Amino acid sequence: MTPIRVLVADDHTIVRQGLVSLLLAGGDCRIIAEAADGQEAVDKALELMPDVVVMDLSMPRLSGLEAVRRIHKESPRIRILVLTMHKEEEFVLPVVRAGASGYLVKDAAASELLNAVRKLARGEVYFDPHAAKALAEVYRSPKPGEEGLDSLTSREREVLHLVTEGRSTKEIASLLDISPKTAENHRTRVMQKLGVHNTAELVRYAAQRGLLF
Repeated sequence: MTPIRVLVADDHTIVRQGLVSLLLAGGDCRIIAEAADGQEAVDKALELMPDVVVMDLSMPRLSGLEAVRRIHKESPRIRILVLTMHKEEEFVLPVVRAGASGYLVKDAAASELLNAVRKLARGEVYFDPHAAKALAEVYRSPKPGEEGLDSLTSREREVLHLVTEGRSTKEIASLLDISPKTAENHRTRVMQKLGVHNTAELVRYAAQRGLLF
């Protein structure tokens, strides 16, 4: 049997090592890389092309959500399982929209993790009961403004992420290596597309959709 090539991304070393041990104990997974932040996860995934990425959402440098979106955009064949502590419905839909094929909470049994990875490797999807229920609820009554979120460009998503981190326009410009004027223009377009009028509303919008990690 060909082993399932897995990349594990979690910023907590003990948690990451525990996940690695659980997956190896299953007998059919081979850990080809580990990542301690979102950007490292993106870089290693696109370099090594694993079958499955097990991705935490709350990570430094680049959020897990944005890492999922970038990996899926560049290589849709890589299957991504989001492993998180968040059970609330507002965290699920953004993950699905970003391109994840699975969602599992961290208090799940080890057997459930292995089952999820195996299903994704076979081209199936896996959503635990919490996520499946949340998806059903969301699709029955979608929140207004989701279309605007989908319309954001990659750079606008970066700006949104930095604004919700509390970064000023000057800081955003420095981090993205663009002019303050360009940063302000991106910020303005983000708010226009999402139908919000100030930073407080933008942060509230992000919080309601599980974009704050």
